[in-house]
Amino acid sequence: MARIEGVPQSQASPMVKLVYRFMRRGMKKMTGRAPAHGSGIEPVEIWAYQPKMMSGMGRFQQAVRKGRSVDERLKFLVELKGAQMIGCEFCVDLGSQICRNSGFSDDELLALPRYRQSDLFTEREKTALDYTVGVMRTPVEVSEELFARMQEHFTNEQLVELTALLTMVNLDRLNAAFGIGSAGFSEGLVCVVPDRPNAQGACREASEPLWVQRHEEHEVA
Repeated sequence: MARIEGVPQSQASPMVKLVYRFMRRGMKKMTGRAPAHGSGIEPVEIWAYQPKMMSGMGRFQQAVRKGRSVDERLKFLVELKGAQMIGCEFCVDLGSQICRNSGFSDDELLALPRYRQSDLFTEREKTALDYTVGVMRTPVEVSEELFARMQEHFTNEQLVELTALLTMVNLDRLNAAFGIGSAGFSEGLVCVVPDRPNAQGACREASEPLWVQRHEEHEVA
């Protein structure tokens, strides 16, 4: 449960209610599933305490997501890796299911934490993931050598789009700060686990490797 309750539907303004409806439809379309628990849009409900900020963030996200210079597979991949690095439980649960719904295999999700050792990703994808790791660190660690490797694979337009996407992922630190947990979009399925000690939520210890777990059936406390 999040540290604060979001703005409920009954208290939301007409504009915020419209955003809620739009987001629920969008989540269903991207994931192909309903959340196992909660509304599935808890971050938006918390942002709703600041409608102008929520609106501005939404416009920024729409602009970034409408970028077409980078293929969707790569954008989903780096977004999930970025979410994993900032320790956002909501994001890795959601992102794992978005990736799976867009065509990623369970093996690819299992390989993501050790992508450099995997044959499932191209060198271009691995370089983008290296860049993701560097950008998402605090402070940012993007060396001249790494940036030169990125330029071998990506145009200036693509570099800006990818970096803007990672900047957007950093906004999800709000989710981690407010303790917004998994909504269970990946419940019962393979899910990447946040890079955070004692991460809790629908991703739990099971028979999978420690860096990726399978969601168990939700247990009512």
